[in-house]
Amino acid sequence: MYTTLEHFLKYVSYDTQSDENSGKVPSTPGQWELAREIERELNERGLHDVSVSEYCYVMGTLPANTSKEIPAIGFIAHMDTAAEASGKNVKPRIVKNYDGGDIQLNEKIILSPQDFPFMKNYIGDDLIVTDGTTLLGADDKAGIAEIMGAVDWLIAHPEIKHGDVKVAFTPDEEIGELAKNLDIQKFGADFAYTIDGGALGEVSYENFNAASAVLKIHGRSVHPGSAKGLMLSAITLGNEFLLMLPSSETPAATEGHEGFYHCLTFKADTEDAELRFIIRDHDMTKFESRKKFFVKCVDWLRDKYGAEHFELEMHDQYYNMLEKVKDHMNIVELPVNAMKELGIKPFFTATRGGTDGAALSWRGLITPNIFAGGHNYHGRFEFISVQVMEKATAVILKMIELAGK
Repeated sequence: MYTTLEHFLKYVSYDTQSDENSGKVPSTPGQWELAREIERELNERGLHDVSVSEYCYVMGTLPANTSKEIPAIGFIAHMDTAAEASGKNVKPRIVKNYDGGDIQLNEKIILSPQDFPFMKNYIGDDLIVTDGTTLLGADDKAGIAEIMGAVDWLIAHPEIKHGDVKVAFTPDEEIGELAKNLDIQKFGADFAYTIDGGALGEVSYENFNAASAVLKIHGRSVHPGSAKGLMLSAITLGNEFLLMLPSSETPAATEGHEGFYHCLTFKADTEDAELRFIIRDHDMTKFESRKKFFVKCVDWLRDKYGAEHFELEMHDQYYNMLEKVKDHMNIVELPVNAMKELGIKPFFTATRGGTDGAALSWRGLITPNIFAGGHNYHGRFEFISVQVMEKATAVILKMIELAGK
């Protein structure tokens, strides 16, 4: 029906895993390769104002086909994949007419509804899975494919009257770039949507407030045979700090609007340790309290062992888009109404992370998020339904159609 699947299978062949340690934007060369391919496709389809910026942001416009005044709607998805699992040599496989049982990804790895009960929601669908050695890349190449599938359909069906349709594909979302170099004025959308969510029907206009923190600990190494009262093990001090943070406020123990502290990495020997954290909360007051508590714990250790042993760097990363979207709820209502017309039950989630749309909303371009359809993002158990991808494309098209009425 749509070209969405064709696009998706092509895009996942590009290794676009981002790298937070590169110091460049985009952080990896594979993102340039995918950007150039999308640029070629947009030009081939005759879109206007097609460009790839110096920071690898792809933009284009499908011009209005009516003289009626209709808002310019933007659709955005990111090109990079997560650092947690390899995105190289992705080998997608389509499991036709899924029967609700286990799916053998390779000799050792099984994707099972015993581990992921929501797989049962897709009985009868065609599921795209990995070979168990890489992630799939539906986050967010499914979003790109769904947008491109909608573009192809609009070109083939000029009877659908629409205003300017703006598309943008961004780099390094997974490592916190969050579309910071997207030229909003050049993009030209009146409002936009990121196609980067989870299950069918998901709509999100809330996300975490976010901060990152790096704690460096400088210990004192002494021969263990004569270390009593002299050695300060950076490993032990790091563990002491971790035990000060509430065990009930970690990602594994929280859900919904509950915030957390999360230690991403802990690299240490006796002499030195470095702990990297993220701090999250939907509520701004609680977010500020979390940061203050974190600093208080560091200060307690400084008082106990000496300030010279602890260095702390902390900075805010992004904020909850709700503060900006709440006065523009008509923009949220458009995808909700589109889903209802298509027989899809919409539901709202508070995103437990950040999106390009969160940062863009704070910069003045209101950009809530709608589903792309994938599950188990960032790992080898990732999967997505072909039928849900097609429904995502249908929702995009229905939104454009409703905005044109």
